[in-house]
Amino acid sequence: MVHGEPSARPGLVVLAGPTASGKSDLALRLAERTGGVVINADALQLYRDLSILTARPGPSAMARAPHRLYGVLAGDEPGSAGVWLERMRTVLREAAESGRTPIVAGGTGFYIEALLQGLAPVPDIPADIRGEVRALGRAEGASAVRQALAVHDPVMAGTLPPTDAQRLMRALEVVRATGRTLAWWQAQPRLRLDLPAPVRAITLMPPRAILHARIASRFDAMLADGALEEVRALTALGLPEDAPVMKAVGVPELRAVLKGAIGWDQARERAVIASRRYAKRQVTWLRHRSAGFARIEAFGEEVAAGEALAGHPATEAESRLSPNPR
Repeated sequence: MVHGEPSARPGLVVLAGPTASGKSDLALRLAERTGGVVINADALQLYRDLSILTARPGPSAMARAPHRLYGVLAGDEPGSAGVWLERMRTVLREAAESGRTPIVAGGTGFYIEALLQGLAPVPDIPADIRGEVRALGRAEGASAVRQALAVHDPVMAGTLPPTDAQRLMRALEVVRATGRTLAWWQAQPRLRLDLPAPVRAITLMPPRAILHARIASRFDAMLADGALEEVRALTALGLPEDAPVMKAVGVPELRAVLKGAIGWDQARERAVIASRRYAKRQVTWLRHRSAGFARIEAFGEEVAAGEALAGHPATEAESRLSPNPR
């Protein structure tokens, strides 16, 4: 663990880590220490209809420091790194105007990558093309999307995992809408935000066994806080089955309970397993793509704010993620 006092107040703090690692707790205390604002970098916490199961900061936390980009999208609104980055532009400008340090916290690696490395300049996809591609994915699955993609972009169709429906649909809608492959767009100069310097980038990496136990206990707490009723209300909205919020960890499992398809014990077991698998994917991503981040092997609440900020903040070069953009 890092010790000592910070050499200077950072211009920007980026706090990453797997689910249930305590990012929100540490981000809040960092914001209090620096007079900062906590900014969400979790794709599902953008949605207003799912606060409990996404572990969104509650009213008491939000009263202690300003929070931005939490619960700002309706369940049927498209969320993406591009949408998030555009909103980040406004939030960063507001933070600069108010003299607040931005504390970006979340576990969506692609968002953090877009912030620090920039984003491929893919144009907005027309709604009709997006709808056609998503309808194909819903009706016939990833294999059908892959076959359609192979007609226009055989290289990407052969590169992407054959079961990764989301990335296959993204590649298909891009090539259909623009006439250019996704790889072509990714090779173009990236759209970047002007970030306040210096940047302090931190990764929380608590012990895996303890993290797994914590994931289970946190899901139990979510159930006690009303997660089932949250899912009932979400289902009543009649959102498309492929809407991001409908696939959030815990939602499919609790919807199955509401339908009478499975019992509580089975739903809990499935949700905990899904959450642990998600955490494993996050950890793998961070290990391979966050070179230059200060790594702290503890939960957020175990780390003093001064310790997290101690030492020399990462330079722009040091805080860049490893290449291999998606």
